[in-house]
Amino acid sequence: MTLIKSISGIRGTIGGPVGDNLTPIDIVRFSAAYGQWLKKRHAGVSCKVVIGRDARKSGAMLSALVSATLQGMGIDVLDAGLSTTPTVEMAVEREGAQGGIILTASHNPGQWNALKLLNERGEFISGQDGAEVLAFAEKEDFGFAEVEALGSVQELEDAIESHIDAIVQLPLVDTHTIANANLKVVVDGVNSTGGLALIPLLERLGVDEVIPMYCEPTGEFPHNPEPLPEHLTEVSAKVVESGADLGIVVDPDVDRLALISEDGTMFGEEYTLVAVADYVLSRNPGNTVSNLSSSRALRDVTRKYNQQYRAAAVGEVNVVEAMKHSNAVIGGEGNGGIIYPELHYGRDAMVGIALFLSHMARSGKTASDLRKALPAYYMTKRKIELKPGMDVDALLLTIKDSYKDLEPNTTDGVKIDFEDGWVHLRKSNTEPIIRIYSEGISESKAIQLADEIGRRIQAEIG
Repeated sequence: MTLIKSISGIRGTIGGPVGDNLTPIDIVRFSAAYGQWLKKRHAGVSCKVVIGRDARKSGAMLSALVSATLQGMGIDVLDAGLSTTPTVEMAVEREGAQGGIILTASHNPGQWNALKLLNERGEFISGQDGAEVLAFAEKEDFGFAEVEALGSVQELEDAIESHIDAIVQLPLVDTHTIANANLKVVVDGVNSTGGLALIPLLERLGVDEVIPMYCEPTGEFPHNPEPLPEHLTEVSAKVVESGADLGIVVDPDVDRLALISEDGTMFGEEYTLVAVADYVLSRNPGNTVSNLSSSRALRDVTRKYNQQYRAAAVGEVNVVEAMKHSNAVIGGEGNGGIIYPELHYGRDAMVGIALFLSHMARSGKTASDLRKALPAYYMTKRKIELKPGMDVDALLLTIKDSYKDLEPNTTDGVKIDFEDGWVHLRKSNTEPIIRIYSEGISESKAIQLADEIGRRIQAEIG
């Protein structure tokens, strides 16, 4: 089964049996459930929804089905067309819409697609709201409008341009200094909407030369679209070959940012947020937030400026909630996801790029020098397969009790902090596995910690 129904949306592979894959029937059912939830939430108000999509081949079909379904429920649609996740998030609030739907499976391969659901603030809906949408879908508890009350569909043509306008006007985005730095940048847009957004953004920022790679929105992903080091060897070689100052890679919906230093080395997905936070805090000290599986380096940088760091449960909605609660000036996740609330509460590779280039230009340092100046940690990520039906919660409780003297954090799975590193255990919601994240002051320490926990788990499961 490749249809995953979660509180944040619906994701699956295209085609196949209804209810097992992401078929037109499933798309209509889930869109209608979201529309019903929206009309209940905004009773007495004429609802409007912004939709946008990445460039994967199934996107146009999904967009037509979602748009027609909402229209049939009496909801007006503003269609941003080929766009980015953060662009749609910003457009919801700017246009005074009651919600938004982003059609993207993020870093998943091309046969996947998804509906990601937003509230009236352009933020992902909460767990409680998502559960209500799922309940509407399960019961097929929705009704459609009569002919005189059908919704309208209107194109939203300037969404990306408006997004870029807002970024370049931010006080910490220094287009003048970037222009004077005469920077050369390589961009890998993975043949999705990154090229549509990043090339005009870099031009507005004042980058001297942009070398595009895979920036045509054909939906033909030239490599695995998740921006991990093992997928980025070609762009890394291009950075060195062209003598570029920086390589920039995004995922298909442009909410995750990976950087490549001038020497072709990976800046590190965990360190994208840390470097940008170092820049932001140096000029606007404040609190920070990341999730429990993100690097300890953000905590160290935050303390350097005498501010408070907080770890949230994994998931963008949880990080955003914690950021609001602690009045954080920057936050995000260790997968290259930067959330800068002065712009909006959503992971945004575009604002991350603008802030990082401002950091480079103002400091006069290379990307590799900026990376070396940050606290050094090493991370490993593993998974252990379990037998179907196994009580994962009981297993995690056993591991927690084994380390009770260290007072494990159970906000999201089990996280155990050691003096020289940490281990975070989480169960998957979609398959019988436990994910093991570990970090240490050296690579060998991170491996040692993961091995130790892994052996304990294996001993428990036999």
